[in-house]
Amino acid sequence: MRLVVISGRSGSGKSSALHVLEDLGFYCIDNLPVALLPALVHQTEHEEKLAKVAVSIDARNLPHAFDNIHEVLHQLPSEEYQLDVVYLDASEDVLLQRFSATRRKHPLTSKAVSLAEAIDMEKHLLEPVANLADLTLDTTTMSVHELRSLIRLRVADRTSTDIAILFESFGFKHGIPIDADYVFDVRNLPNPYWDPALRSYTGCDAPVQTFLGNEPQVRQMQQDISQFIQRWLPAFIDANRSYMTIAIGCTGGQHRSVYLAEQLTQEFQQRYTNVQVRHRELSGAQEKA
Repeated sequence: MRLVVISGRSGSGKSSALHVLEDLGFYCIDNLPVALLPALVHQTEHEEKLAKVAVSIDARNLPHAFDNIHEVLHQLPSEEYQLDVVYLDASEDVLLQRFSATRRKHPLTSKAVSLAEAIDMEKHLLEPVANLADLTLDTTTMSVHELRSLIRLRVADRTSTDIAILFESFGFKHGIPIDADYVFDVRNLPNPYWDPALRSYTGCDAPVQTFLGNEPQVRQMQQDISQFIQRWLPAFIDANRSYMTIAIGCTGGQHRSVYLAEQLTQEFQQRYTNVQVRHRELSGAQEKA
């Protein structure tokens, strides 16, 4: 049995994530009380039609329910199921904007609790779940389409116990991805941006790839990052880690980081079955999750 637990702050995209899994054949339950998780597993573990189940857990649970979620999850018969806990979040400013745009009521707001206070309260309430997450996704800059694609690629398509690896390029001037496990800074490398003939291209384009591929420093950086990951990744696998996000950052997230993320993805796809790449600054989508 495959069990996916989706959690996160309201407005971060939990409903979109659950809908994607439902479209892909998961039996989905929204707002399941934490205490009912063991009963759900025991009820469905021998049902062939319910081999894939996804549940959403959010702040509508009783507050004390999150205090013992670690014990609840460890009560589940681990030999009978594959569990993934996915936690979605976004910056507080973006969450405020999303609630203002949709005019939805936050589940923790009241006459005595403002929206900003509720968003902050929810963060602390869900902290035990966030600490247990196998995969954390920051949806601050994601479009709905991109979130759905990531859920499909990183969660739904992970059909084995192999670790799922994502190489993500980004620009430091837009902020470091908060959901990265490792962050590598490549701003010291030769920058194609300063060549007017290369500026309009990205690290996915042949002219930039040729330029960077001929630079000894770039090749050495790729080798060093690769060797570091190869050295430590088995330890994460032995510790039952299901996901790994490796962020590569340059100044704007257009050239150097994109090139190295692509090269490392191609390299690690020869060793692991589930390796993907994402270029945060190249997504260009406007609709927010």
